[in-house]
Amino acid sequence: MSQQTVETAIIYLNTPRIYETLCSWKTKSHLPKTLLDAVKYFLDVDTCIEFMSLLRWPEGVTCPHCSSDQVGFLKTRRIWKCKNKPCRKQFSIKTGTVLEDSPIGLDKWLSAIWLIVNAKNGISSYEIHRSIGLTQKTAWFSAS
Repeated sequence: MSQQTVETAIIYLNTPRIYETLCSWKTKSHLPKTLLDAVKYFLDVDTCIEFMSLLRWPEGVTCPHCSSDQVGFLKTRRIWKCKNKPCRKQFSIKTGTVLEDSPIGLDKWLSAIWLIVNAKNGISSYEIHRSIGLTQKTAWFSAS
């Protein structure tokens, strides 16, 4: 992830509409305040998907291919399927994002993003490597 992408994500996460959406979704006290809380919070894949879908689609899930809001969630595979007849494509929470081709799970990505966003003076790839349990090389690519 490039520095510009991280800065864009930080700006996006800091917009009042997103913050209000998150606060209305769960109480403020439920959102992670420490790294340990973030790791515990993002440990469940379903929680990660719910969190990301709320950030990505605050007005409700829409198909990234045709922008239709007629979608169904396939719980067994944790993906959505467009019900629009011409499209009918399947997509995940990562489709169309910088995370799309990443083999790293959402639990590690969201914990790393939490670390980056909450670091006042920046964060090194070694610190992400030690905190999250990724290799240093992977942590460097996620932090840069």
